Amino acid sequence: MIRARGADGWMGRILSIYLVLFFLYMFGPLLIMSLAAFNDSPYPTVTHWQGWTLRWFGALFADRELWVGIQNSLLIGVGVMLLAVPCGLAAALLLTRMRLSRTSRNLVYGILVSPVLAPGILLGISTLIFWQNFGVGGGLLLATIGQTSFIAAYCMLLFTARLQRFDATLEEAALDLGASHTQVFRRIMLPFLRPAILTSCVLAFLQSMENYNTTVFAIGGERTLMIEIAANVRHGLTPMVNALAVVLIAVTVALALAYELHRRTELRRASRRAAAAQAVDLRLARKPTLQPA
Repeated sequence: MIRARGADGWMGRILSIYLVLFFLYMFGPLLIMSLAAFNDSPYPTVTHWQGWTLRWFGALFADRELWVGIQNSLLIGVGVMLLAVPCGLAAALLLTRMRLSRTSRNLVYGILVSPVLAPGILLGISTLIFWQNFGVGGGLLLATIGQTSFIAAYCMLLFTARLQRFDATLEEAALDLGASHTQVFRRIMLPFLRPAILTSCVLAFLQSMENYNTTVFAIGGERTLMIEIAANVRHGLTPMVNALAVVLIAVTVALALAYELHRRTELRRASRRAAAAQAVDLRLARKPTLQPA
């Protein structure tokens, strides 16, 4: 018994050390990068500390080209989200609803998921060459189309995983009760797919924001955030990029906290509604019934 407790104690210590090392490995670079944004050194470093400063944040907000790149990235991200999510949903419905043989289903799945496996450079060049035949030159629209060509496959995978847990008898019951296919899709399918839709929107937007390989060939003379950062790296990196990273981290943490607060608020409301419904059921159960004379 003592040996068992001693072994559990050692295992607990080893697990604690592992967790500390894991979190240091994950968040250590972010901490160092964030500290470099407050260093007065002209180079992004923390080893040669020259004092605390906020001037790199001022330089960040004064860089007009960087803000133009952020604006273009946001526009492309919204466009990709509006295109990739419906395309991914349509592809997922095609895979899960059509009665195909196993060979045909694997073939269709391989075709639909192939853009994810293709190199981003190849997708960007092929998008530019293909759409030039239709008079569409490089720009924000072509970058949106190029990114959608592979981001829609990620959305398809999310929708497919969600649809595999869908109970088809719900649709059959609704159709038997006289509902149209449009009503079934709007009132049964869409509420069931709401978590996957929200996740796909976030995934499509983030994938678009960080994409570089496909965008750099399809966007022509325009700039996005990633392209602007790459240009700054080539011309000489300053802590202004670290300041941008700090702002992005702060925005991400704020959005995560807001979502968590909203989720907990909804859980409390749901628990209160459940408790109120249970109290009503108890009162109805305790109410004496009138016996017939």
